[in-house]
Amino acid sequence: MLRTSPVRILGERDREAVRALLDMDPVGNVFVASRLMTAGLSAGNGTEVWGHVDHGRLTALCYSGANLVPVNAGPAAIRSFADHARWRGRRCSSIVGPVDAVSDFWQQVTPAWGPARVIRASQPVLEISGRPAVPADPLVRRVRVTELDILVPACVAMFTEEVGVPPDSGDGGSLYRARVEELVRTGRAFARIEDGRIVFKAEVGAVTPQACQIQGVWVHPDLRGQGHAAAGMAAVVEHALAEIAPRVTLYVNDFNTPARATYRRVGFRQVGEVMSVLF
Repeated sequence: MLRTSPVRILGERDREAVRALLDMDPVGNVFVASRLMTAGLSAGNGTEVWGHVDHGRLTALCYSGANLVPVNAGPAAIRSFADHARWRGRRCSSIVGPVDAVSDFWQQVTPAWGPARVIRASQPVLEISGRPAVPADPLVRRVRVTELDILVPACVAMFTEEVGVPPDSGDGGSLYRARVEELVRTGRAFARIEDGRIVFKAEVGAVTPQACQIQGVWVHPDLRGQGHAAAGMAAVVEHALAEIAPRVTLYVNDFNTPARATYRRVGFRQVGEVMSVLF
């Protein structure tokens, strides 16, 4: 990049300024905040955090790893991030963030990065911070490490159904299995298991002191339409609020009418909207 670029790679000396930006929207920024809490600002492994500096002040950032996520980025910051991204070349498997920011960014990098495999133009961000509105399933509990071989196939099925490609095709599944195992070992994987089969499952993928984000919600295809999703989600919310964070969030595809109805029944309310571009 030219030395005059307003974008620079952030490091540990920027921690307080980064935290102040992330704290402006603790629910919307839970993924980035969680990753930076775990790995720090100088994580390596191809992950960087780009900062947009205006008159010496950090005004926006962009998490650049397997996911590229703009934070607090207006048009000027997006233009600078897009310039930097074109120069660096695409290294991410997805772009995720607020609709306006991602739409603007994608439009600017499309000639260099396109085409996308899938674009999810509208994904409502939902939040709940109080008692669920439906009874919790008492059989939903934390998954044990000894049950990993039961959980992993359900996680693969969910991911493939949601994203359109299996998560374990690149390396035979060892890396994906390790990620699932980490969630189990940290007590962030929940499921109802009957006769060696997952009935319902969900994981808490991102955690900060202010919020946590549920991911991987899945009901066995043979058991859908029987109320397992609402009761299961209520159980995960109760566990999360009591033991993980005071606010629980997730995002859902706008076209997934059954899931959106389930989350409304549980008591989630919409607080934002994101867009995803998948490669």
